[in-house]
Amino acid sequence: MEFTDRVFLSRYSLDAIAAATPAAMANLVVLLFFIGIVSYTNVFIAQYSGAGKNERVGAVLWQSIWLSIFAAGVLASLWFIAPPLFSLVGHGQAVEELQITYFRILSLGSGSAILSSALSCFFSGRGLTRPIMIVNTVAVLINIPLDYALIFGIGPFPQLGIAGAGIATISAWTMQMFMFAYLVFTRKNDASFAVWRARSFKPALFKQMMTYGLPAGVNMFFELFTFTFFIFMVGKIGKVELAASNIVFAINSIFFIPLMGLGIAVSTLVGQAIGRGQKEDAIQVTTSCLHIALVWTASLCLLFLFIPETFINIFEPADGGADFVAIKEMGKVLLRFVVIYCAFDTLYIVYSGAVKGAGDTRFIMWAIGILGIFVLGLPLYLAVTVFSAGIWSAWLLISLYIASLGMLALWRYYRGAWQRMTVVKEENTELIDR
Repeated sequence: MEFTDRVFLSRYSLDAIAAATPAAMANLVVLLFFIGIVSYTNVFIAQYSGAGKNERVGAVLWQSIWLSIFAAGVLASLWFIAPPLFSLVGHGQAVEELQITYFRILSLGSGSAILSSALSCFFSGRGLTRPIMIVNTVAVLINIPLDYALIFGIGPFPQLGIAGAGIATISAWTMQMFMFAYLVFTRKNDASFAVWRARSFKPALFKQMMTYGLPAGVNMFFELFTFTFFIFMVGKIGKVELAASNIVFAINSIFFIPLMGLGIAVSTLVGQAIGRGQKEDAIQVTTSCLHIALVWTASLCLLFLFIPETFINIFEPADGGADFVAIKEMGKVLLRFVVIYCAFDTLYIVYSGAVKGAGDTRFIMWAIGILGIFVLGLPLYLAVTVFSAGIWSAWLLISLYIASLGMLALWRYYRGAWQRMTVVKEENTELIDR
């Protein structure tokens, strides 16, 4: 959905595309922190399903719903911090005003995205991904025409620019939430999984889920925070550099989002295997997911190398201009950095997904935090603010950061500690009743 926002906004104005990615990523830093926590419900449901304990699914699901409602309030309150936040970044007044508008709208509607993520775990944890695909496809098909109509003012719709992009996205998120609720809360599901009967808040179970889910949320927070910090620092280098980086990250999302799906798949299937007590199945699943991911990565890398213009031209403004010529040439080089770090990103997503599926979340949390500070954060800050480094130095540092994550996830997986873990130990099953 946000990729669609960026495509249309790039055709609307250079300031709009320069503002969209920093504002969206600032929103995602907090949004994905909570989504990371509620999404770990997927592992609990996977392990309970693998162990044949379906009656415990509803109580687990509801704890994530209660957290989602709380998170919706937290995200909405970010409305008030937008002006000082983007003033601190210093991307220029015109871009800053657009960033504040887009960030505020996304923050108000983020509760729907979090609730959708929580509800989708009912299906993904049991390995039923088709309902999720259908709901998300419908939501995207709602988002695309709304984006076009509200950004450019088509027919009866007013021309709202970047505000229209935000409204279209949160409208699609809201429709997602209602569609998932309709599919989850049925009499049949309640009879088999207690999806309504087990709706009470259970402090002991909530605490158990937070023990594993909170590190997963911090993982996602650090992942997005490092990229958001990167974008903000690139914005200090120049507007063309910021716009080129925003476009390349949008193109990179074509590569990255399907890999995130494979990360969820490997976490789910490893969790189910752990629940069944069949660790050898977990190893086989991880290897298979890695093969699929590497084929996908190699295919995209070849396209990025040989026809980069095809991707970059999608974002060309209607009036073209010298600025876009410079952005295009810079974007072609930046896509080569993406090609370099893609393989390491693939290793990170698959192997970190595997160990998290067993319950090994804290190591990944600490790894991202430490590498984010000492491999990317501090070196990038010093490079830009002290040594006046350019765009190539910034992208070299983020490539080194991603490579470090990939190698560390590979090392952690082959250390094998995850094979001795589980999130639903038998002595903790009474938590469902408390």
